[in-house]
Amino acid sequence: MSLRALTPGTVLFAVLLTLQSPASAGNDWMPPVLDATVKKECGACHMAFPPGFLPARSWTRMMGSLADHFGEDASLPNDKLEIVRLYLESNAGDVVTRGRAARYMQWVTRGGTPQRITESPDFLRKHRFRDSVWEDPKVVTKSNCLACHTGADQGNFK
Repeated sequence: MSLRALTPGTVLFAVLLTLQSPASAGNDWMPPVLDATVKKECGACHMAFPPGFLPARSWTRMMGSLADHFGEDASLPNDKLEIVRLYLESNAGDVVTRGRAARYMQWVTRGGTPQRITESPDFLRKHRFRDSVWEDPKVVTKSNCLACHTGADQGNFK
């Protein structure tokens, strides 16, 4: 087939087939944060974690204690707080229940309100590394997903 015979629509279709999609990412895909306010406010200090990693009640608790957010004051003005809280709760793992979110919700005890994604059995099972990995200056902390998962901000944790 000649390249001249390819229409723009055919080329676009071929390109789209090669892109990483939620379907092709399978169980390693987590719906990423799409809200601009959430990306800006949460992403000011760390990657805006996909809300599917925790149940809604965990996000509610976390948003209610931002004055001491893992040792930092992450307080937000009420208008932004409400936008972020509603987004996280609406897209939480017990609401989304697909891809990696479904697996993360399996470890949450009934009524439990975990606060650390890095303490889930699924995370711990997949991240059994020597201490030197966590001490690497490019990694530093277990919550630095982007150090190893370059597509994490798009929901791809392969």
